[in-house]
Amino acid sequence: MNKKEIEKVNTKSNIKLVSKNIKQENANPKSSQNAVKKEFVLEGLGCANCAAKMEQKLNVLDGIKSANISFATKTLFLEIEEISRTKELIAATTDIVQSIEGHVKVVEKQTNKVLKKEILLEGLCCGNCAAKIERESNNIDGVKSAVVDFVSTKLIMEIDNPSKTNSIIEKVKEIVKRIEPDVKVIEIQNTNKASKDQTHEHDHDHGHEHGESNKTEIIKLATGAAIFAVATAMKLPNYLELILYLISYIIVGGEVVLRALKNISRGQVFDENFLMSIATIGAFTIGNYPEGVAVMLFYQLGEIFQGIAVNRSRKSISALMDIRPDFANLKAGDELKKVSPEEVSIGDIIVVKPGEKVPLDGKVIEGNSMVDTSALTGESVPREVGAGDSILGGVINKNGLLTIEVEKEFGDSTVAKILDLVQNASSKKAPTENFITKFARYYTPIVVFSAVALAVIPPLVIDGATFSEWLYRALAFLVVSCPCALVVSIPLGFFGGIGGASKNGILVKGGNYLEALNDVEVVVFDKTGTLTKGVFKVTEVKPQNNISEDELIAYAAYAESYSNHPIATSILKAYGKEIVKDAVENYEEISGHGVKVIIEGREVLAGNYKLMNKENIAYSQVETIGTVVHVAVDKEYAGFIVISDEVKEDSAKAIKALKAIGVKKTVMLTGDNKTVGTKVANQLGLDEVHSELLPDQKVEKVELLDKEKSPKGKLIFVGDGINDAPVLARADIGIAMGGVGSDAAIEAADVVIMTDEPSKIASAIKIAKKTRTIVMQNIIFALGIKVILLVLVALGLGTMWEAVFGDVGVTLLAVLNSMRAMKTENI
Repeated sequence: MNKKEIEKVNTKSNIKLVSKNIKQENANPKSSQNAVKKEFVLEGLGCANCAAKMEQKLNVLDGIKSANISFATKTLFLEIEEISRTKELIAATTDIVQSIEGHVKVVEKQTNKVLKKEILLEGLCCGNCAAKIERESNNIDGVKSAVVDFVSTKLIMEIDNPSKTNSIIEKVKEIVKRIEPDVKVIEIQNTNKASKDQTHEHDHDHGHEHGESNKTEIIKLATGAAIFAVATAMKLPNYLELILYLISYIIVGGEVVLRALKNISRGQVFDENFLMSIATIGAFTIGNYPEGVAVMLFYQLGEIFQGIAVNRSRKSISALMDIRPDFANLKAGDELKKVSPEEVSIGDIIVVKPGEKVPLDGKVIEGNSMVDTSALTGESVPREVGAGDSILGGVINKNGLLTIEVEKEFGDSTVAKILDLVQNASSKKAPTENFITKFARYYTPIVVFSAVALAVIPPLVIDGATFSEWLYRALAFLVVSCPCALVVSIPLGFFGGIGGASKNGILVKGGNYLEALNDVEVVVFDKTGTLTKGVFKVTEVKPQNNISEDELIAYAAYAESYSNHPIATSILKAYGKEIVKDAVENYEEISGHGVKVIIEGREVLAGNYKLMNKENIAYSQVETIGTVVHVAVDKEYAGFIVISDEVKEDSAKAIKALKAIGVKKTVMLTGDNKTVGTKVANQLGLDEVHSELLPDQKVEKVELLDKEKSPKGKLIFVGDGINDAPVLARADIGIAMGGVGSDAAIEAADVVIMTDEPSKIASAIKIAKKTRTIVMQNIIFALGIKVILLVLVALGLGTMWEAVFGDVGVTLLAVLNSMRAMKTENI
């Protein structure tokens, strides 16, 4: 390609790359490169409906380009357009969040490297003192965060500047001595594990708090239930019975009522706290004391079980990607020092012992071992690595001792990027999630006003209808209306699907892409490195003039033994024996032709047809799809060797699998010649092949193919993620093959297949279909049950008991169903 052609390609490629931004803006309408991206953890967020309200208000806030809340990870993803107002907009964000849920804390996620330090506070037994130590430690200069784990009596600190560590520890000792003189401050040595990402830490802490909260709630419920049982079982005077029911109600539901009042004062009326408060207080008003208490008791119990199910779902999904290494064995002279992966620099030498995770990307400089890559790629068969091989962080060293030279800092490593992709995938919401969020916003007020009409209109227009009877029906109607089953379970379903795909070596960058995979009609492949291995291999050996195949390949191998050309490498690999260099004399490389050498006194020529013509040797003219190396010995033609790229064993299986799941057309685009392209396409059973294409011509072909699919259908392009960036961007869904370790692949594509197996594309589509099935099951189940119960309650055939099941019970079942999305073993 001449300079002019290259400039043309580059210009067209840059134009086509704009389509990537358009596609991302469709997935996230307000996305922009000129925006500050921030992430916040919403500590204590427990209401999915409230999360949807927060998201709605934040998206209309002036200066905010986009706001997405992942209820599954309790993370707020914010894009701020007006950079100069960042602090002001963060403060406004906090106000909006707390106006809806006053107890929720908004904590910004930090991505800077920090040093994590643990200090044992031996003898600490006062919770109030622990809180004071924590508060004052957080005010120390250089301390990013300080948390006292009262159960383990540890102070866990994150330090921004490691050089200040000693002075910070001295200040901690001063604080502890002043507050609790009898407590011993012991610095924990050699346990400086890498600080987990903020999301993981918050999940862990929240899980602990949730457990403690559950214990308190269960005690309260048990106490309230006992008083309720006494009031119900014993025949007591009416006034005493009412007092006992009221005490029971206050113990069981007082917090719900208080929360409802606080929310009303902030202008947040239509939430489950309000609905349950109105329904149960209404039951007391019409004299149904036992039912008022029992419904609140059942509701609170259901909330606990629901919370446990959601928390377990979060932990299960997090466990799928538990690939983050905890420490690195840094080699310092003759000693090994256990440090955080964040402390290791490029060029440092680390040692990985058997059974340990490889902490960072690097190159093996000493040792041999088998490594388990299943956590990264989903491959069950271990790989062998040795000196000179590249190795990725996150894989597990099985049996040998490996010495590795670090090539990337932890923040730039493959494992860090994978974790970041998976954790942030929920910021790109699927259309179904966005629909449910909008649906919930209108659904609850409509049902509330319908309940008011149900209470007021029938007594006025129906003869004999009593207000108390219709009020009861209206109150039960209110209980059913909460949309939590949908708002909680659907994001969990998509998050589970993304987590399950990751465990199978498939990185999906968002719920929108996962849902789009359901409608794939056309799959377009690049050839080299995608359907073929991209590695040259000897595929044919044709000797002539009484020379055997072994002799021919041996002559060629010795002739090419001093060359590092890929063709020479493939011949040496095919020969497979050690080269005795002393047997080779007078090595001469003839540029553009081949090589001439003397091997044990015989002149050997190895090269292309030009070399044969130059030396006036009659040779066989060969028409084949590969590169031909002609060999002559003592000026006599000895035969030829064909070297060509090899089709992956998995490629034919991949095409069959795609057709089996309903893909209408499979196409291959390649820059290779027509003979090669046609042969590969026929071998694999592809529907179409287009050869001898430049990168910009591939984009044009994809645009033509895009016009052939239906309006709702999707087109996938599968490439290597490096040379194919423009066409990956233009496709509805860009999939990068063999993406592990390739920064370009991870950046350019919407889905990254972390192995070289094209069949994983069919797996990704199957996971997407399973996820959508689960999500649709939840939608139909939740809405179906609610509609049935609303009708029954309105007709007087249902009670508050059924209504509470329609709220809490349905949510619990939907959450449990969502957890199935992460199970992808049989896909």
